[in-house]
Amino acid sequence: MVELLKVHGSQNKFFILDQTALQNKLSQPELVALAKHITEPEQGLLDGADGLLVIDESDHDGVLGSMQVINTDGSIASMCGNGLRTVSRYLSEKFNQDAFKVETMDSDLAVHREADLADNVPTFSVEISPVTFAKETLPFDHLGTDNLINKAVPEFAPGLKFTAIAVPNPHLISFVDEETMHSKLLGQLGKMLNEPNEYFPDGVNVSFAQILDRNTLFVRTYERGVGFTNACGTGMSATSLAFCLNHPEVADFNQTISVYNPGGMVKTRVHDNDSNFTIDLIGNATFTHKVEIPEEDLHANVLDHAQITETGEQPAYLRFVEGLKRQRV
Repeated sequence: MVELLKVHGSQNKFFILDQTALQNKLSQPELVALAKHITEPEQGLLDGADGLLVIDESDHDGVLGSMQVINTDGSIASMCGNGLRTVSRYLSEKFNQDAFKVETMDSDLAVHREADLADNVPTFSVEISPVTFAKETLPFDHLGTDNLINKAVPEFAPGLKFTAIAVPNPHLISFVDEETMHSKLLGQLGKMLNEPNEYFPDGVNVSFAQILDRNTLFVRTYERGVGFTNACGTGMSATSLAFCLNHPEVADFNQTISVYNPGGMVKTRVHDNDSNFTIDLIGNATFTHKVEIPEEDLHANVLDHAQITETGEQPAYLRFVEGLKRQRV
């Protein structure tokens, strides 16, 4: 039997599969097929998830393991900040280390255990980088500019300004009022830019942000390859950077920013080293279920014999979220 985990960061839900625990590793086509099946809300497990996180070895110095992110549609994401926190916890407990690096598609990222956000809410900080604004890295085109920082784009939404940042996942961000936040516009724009379009040929994560107070945001994201999620770690990180750049009167570099989201809250810190930006993403790494399944079933993409056990961690996280709601009332 092989053990998988159902996990979440800010209710951004995933399954973790450690390839190093298998007698025979799954091939890439097998991983993609498993990801699409296990994350499906009705035919998968535990009401599905937003993706599959695949852990494997790494031969890089100071790195405990590698992480691959497979979305529900089978596409591969460059990075996932919420998922990286859960992978960091898994590797931390597996190797009994509190600070190390994890190999991702584009870079080796520093991670470390943080003080828990609340009782029985394990918390990790993960590095979000590299950061670029160039249209070639996102990529985007037909917008009449080589970078998009706090600029109006009437083709997207009249009256709104947009910022495009790759971290390295591509993000399009707009700061909006409460009415716009709860309108249908985010879903419409996210859908448009993730179908065949002339602006973002590879699609883009789209986030709306509402400024609540100094160094305090609410962020909602339409995620590429997924749709609406409870939270997007790289989206909240990119939005925090856009906050510091576009609204310096209420946002501070190197200070903790509280970022609320539909799934809870994370904290970020944005660092500016001569316009070399990095972001710390700090939040929960919750394990909700253990899933035991025969290895041959994973290769065959069969989930019928899975044995599921709750960890007991989710009630503590929900108490934490309820406390956040009371703070905001």
